[in-house]
Amino acid sequence: MALNLKVWRQANAADAGRLVDYRLEGLSPDMSFLEMLDVLNEKLIREGKDPVAFDYDCREGICGSCGVMVNGVAHGPEPASTTCQLYIRSFRDGDTVVVEPFRARAFPVVKDLVVDRSAFDRIIAAGGYVSVDTGSAPEANMIAVPKAESDAAMDAAQCIGCGACVAACKNASAVLFTGAKIDHLVRLPQGTPERERRVARMVGQMETESFGACSNEGECQAVCPKSISVRVIQRMSREYVRASLKGY
Repeated sequence: MALNLKVWRQANAADAGRLVDYRLEGLSPDMSFLEMLDVLNEKLIREGKDPVAFDYDCREGICGSCGVMVNGVAHGPEPASTTCQLYIRSFRDGDTVVVEPFRARAFPVVKDLVVDRSAFDRIIAAGGYVSVDTGSAPEANMIAVPKAESDAAMDAAQCIGCGACVAACKNASAVLFTGAKIDHLVRLPQGTPERERRVARMVGQMETESFGACSNEGECQAVCPKSISVRVIQRMSREYVRASLKGY
């Protein structure tokens, strides 16, 4: 297969950046999108040119490191998958593919396709944890949690913090990410002692990081590689009102 690529090249945060045309031939349909970028970089290195910078780690859809806009869609055209799970067979021979970084004011471009997503880390540090001493691992049924609650907590805990929700939202909102962390912890007994403080601090940090407000577009859910539901946003809103009424 052959693909015509338009890849965003930007030397640093101060650079204006631009789309650069490349053509790759002889690609295997079973090659992953990141492997295709590897092929491009090997070609550029052989030509004495600067390779394209992009994030990756596990390449198994688990870590959330990878993430680019492919033809205007976060992580590309395949639903519920990360960029590293996207394969060349998703495109047609001769297609033109536009590859850009996640764009959001809170995610400044570092270089080419790499953006600084440390704003997510600061939201987690503000309250997305359990600080009570839980001791050693208890026997499975020592703390009873209703099955429906544990299933919902697990659904929310699947968020890998890739930032696709922010990139897809026209307001660059981080409420799906923040809501997932809050919904995950508040459903479990260990997460309840600091319930109010957590939501107040995480929402406050989210606003400090200049993420936009939610306007119920649903684009975040549509592109989430782990199919996180917008119901976590509703839960976050309820938790925030509850904390506000208690003076947090």
